Amino acid sequence: MTVRGLRVALGGATVLDGVDLDVAPGEWVTIIGPNGAGKSTLLRALTGLVPFTGAISLAGAEVTALRRRERARQVATVAQSPAVPPGMTVREYVLLGRTPYVPALGRESAADLAVADEEIHSLDLTEFADRSLTTLSGGERQRAFLARALAQRAPLLLLDEPTSALDIGHQQDVLDLVDRLRRDRGLTVVATMHDLSIAGEYADRMVLLAAGRVAAVGTPAEVLTEPLLATHYRARVRVLPGEHGPLVVPVR
Repeated sequence: MTVRGLRVALGGATVLDGVDLDVAPGEWVTIIGPNGAGKSTLLRALTGLVPFTGAISLAGAEVTALRRRERARQVATVAQSPAVPPGMTVREYVLLGRTPYVPALGRESAADLAVADEEIHSLDLTEFADRSLTTLSGGERQRAFLARALAQRAPLLLLDEPTSALDIGHQQDVLDLVDRLRRDRGLTVVATMHDLSIAGEYADRMVLLAAGRVAAVGTPAEVLTEPLLATHYRARVRVLPGEHGPLVVPVR
């Protein structure tokens, strides 16, 4: 994915102002930044959910030139708070991921049903397949959201705060699962995250957004520095070396 000069204005206010971004196939890039930096808006622009100026290309094709179905076959998204249709079972919800492949006025094929069942199994949801999505715990529901996205079989996966409502154990479970699937299937992952230490554990590269602009790009060690975090988060922290990435510790 390539982004050049991306600008988004909402309600007369500029939210993103000249963002450039490159994401290589198979890479995990995490977008960080303080509240209001434009992280979620960036993901929404990448999927065409908000109007923008500038250029976004996926595998060499301009996003604006792709029809909605074509775009959905290239990009799958797990929103921060996905809508949960009342009464819908896990299997029915995961099947929504096959919508880009179902003909207009048509029904899911046997192949679509098989893909949904495969994702339900791969995310350890088989015992919940016929239960209402609203009866699941936070961690179980997050796996269902991910299963629906994976059922799209898109090469690019966008995750907006995928662990925000989870405890530390479920955060690790979900991110370990995403990382394993990324490596097994060759997925490309772009995520937004608030927890800087956890973000640094999984990302290949990080992008620091501040006031709608890119303030820093690089490896977690290059972006998660005390001067950068003090400047853009107004935070007092210590950055310590960790086994898989820098650990950001707030200090009084």
